[in-house]
Amino acid sequence: MTAAVTRKRSLEGTVECKVAKVSKGDVKDAAASFDLSTIKLREEGDKGTLEYRVFFDTPEGPISPWHKIPLYTSDDSSDCNMIVEIPKWTRAKFEISTKESNNPIKQDEKKGVLRDYKWGDMCFNYGAFPQTWEDPSDVSEDTGHKGDDDPLDVIEVGARQLKTGEVVPVKVLGVLAMIDDGETDWKVLVIRKDDLLADKINDVDDLEVELPGAVGAIREWLRVYKLPEGKPENSFGLEEKAMPKEYAMKVIAETHELWAKKYKS
Repeated sequence: MTAAVTRKRSLEGTVECKVAKVSKGDVKDAAASFDLSTIKLREEGDKGTLEYRVFFDTPEGPISPWHKIPLYTSDDSSDCNMIVEIPKWTRAKFEISTKESNNPIKQDEKKGVLRDYKWGDMCFNYGAFPQTWEDPSDVSEDTGHKGDDDPLDVIEVGARQLKTGEVVPVKVLGVLAMIDDGETDWKVLVIRKDDLLADKINDVDDLEVELPGAVGAIREWLRVYKLPEGKPENSFGLEEKAMPKEYAMKVIAETHELWAKKYKS
């Protein structure tokens, strides 16, 4: 079983969770039947142009990475598949195109101009969890803000620079409750399962031991990256704390359930 969760603040300031049980048998079956190795990335257009796209092809034809790649891995339901959008040490703002057919990855644009992070390169790999959705009509009782209408964002802290379109199994460590332009924009902290430190890092506390200052550096980058665009700093809910793995798994389960209600046929 997995948990769909409504989170709220108690009067004492701690985080409480109201948990409702949701069957997970079909989730495990879907993960077991999907072979990630069959995915072939196909690029269309020239990189650095508005036409550039990364498509996900299988022997059966092109697929939507958002809707067809399973959220959970087949061997352990507490591990998830991450779709990499932006490699660490880069700044081009690649994202899953949620409005286009088959949801390819493209570089974001505003008024015909490609977008880059002007604050500088990311110090982490950035991407999304498939089969998740942050509902813009659902106001989180913990943050007081609605969802951002996108898949759940993921920050991978491992040593290797990943590639745009790569799908990697990851261990969930925790989550930050970022507030962006009045919307809840969860940032799930993870590490690649085959990273050299993966056996030593199982939660945000372990992350602070093995990579001191990493959580703080990530939080501050997220807080200030819009400043060069003349925009205000982002803020964080939950007293700016990186919440532990257990809490993060409930956020993942909730957004997976919201996705299933809206998109699963």
